[in-house]
Amino acid sequence: MEKAQYAIMRFAKHKGPEIGNIEAHNERTKEKYASNPDVDTSRSKYNFHLVKPPGKYRAESERQIAAAGCRTRKDSIRMIETLFTASPEFFKGKKRAEIRVFFEEALHFLEQHQSKETIISAVVHMDEKTPHMHLCFVPLTEDGRLSAKDIMGNKKKLTWWQDEFWKHMVKKFPDLESGESASQTGRDHIPPRVFKEMTRLTKQKEKLGQLLTGINPFNAKSRAEEICKILDSYIPSVEKMDTLLRKYGVAFTKTASENKKLKTKNAELEESLASAQKVSALKQIEDFKLRRDYDSAVAILEQIPPEVLELYKHPHKKERETAYDR
Repeated sequence: MEKAQYAIMRFAKHKGPEIGNIEAHNERTKEKYASNPDVDTSRSKYNFHLVKPPGKYRAESERQIAAAGCRTRKDSIRMIETLFTASPEFFKGKKRAEIRVFFEEALHFLEQHQSKETIISAVVHMDEKTPHMHLCFVPLTEDGRLSAKDIMGNKKKLTWWQDEFWKHMVKKFPDLESGESASQTGRDHIPPRVFKEMTRLTKQKEKLGQLLTGINPFNAKSRAEEICKILDSYIPSVEKMDTLLRKYGVAFTKTASENKKLKTKNAELEESLASAQKVSALKQIEDFKLRRDYDSAVAILEQIPPEVLELYKHPHKKERETAYDR
């Protein structure tokens, strides 16, 4: 089963004293990174900036705050650090130029919601296990107030940020998924990996169908071992697909008569898929296609002769052969 590829965005607030340490890590000014064994300094030369800091982080944040005429307290949030990345599976096989495009899009997303003049630094680390970008900015609002609370908000607002980031990134990178919170809100998008998995399952089903075609008591023994071998991966794949379809809200509540009506409209739905414009309409068509293919994958199991299924229950080949010779 292909692993999910998630778009990830996280915030961290900084009041002042620790900003120097954040800068040292982000800009790689330390000589050693004993506290962070993930840093491979031999690869630090591949790190790159999308926004270079004009000076020291703390000094630049204080300069912007003073220019905005904002008063500060000892506990005032002077800088927000945003981490942009994706799950490791997303970066596998991608060239540095492709990775750069990902982070350029992430920067573009933040600039749509926060003045680019407030950004102190945006640096991409290629010398750790998973590429990621540290983007630091001063939490100044549009009306010139220093307010990390207004920008980051509460838990609901943080979920909004994550969902909006995914919506922006998925336009260019359709394999990306949002976090679990977004899937629970009933999103319309079904990730391409679900269709890829269904395609694999359908190919397995076709191979199983070929073996079951013309099977009878005289040839069942010769085909049984190969059928059982396919079932070893086929049945778990069907179960995982069931979980995926439920996760993404593919309808499982249709009655038998409704499903029959839907099947008669298959050709019409296939044509509609090419011309549908609304996301909700596309979701209905995608649901139908996935559900149709899933039903077909389950239905073929009913064609397996009872004696072959009995053989499949035996975990070892030797036991399978013995069961057939009884």
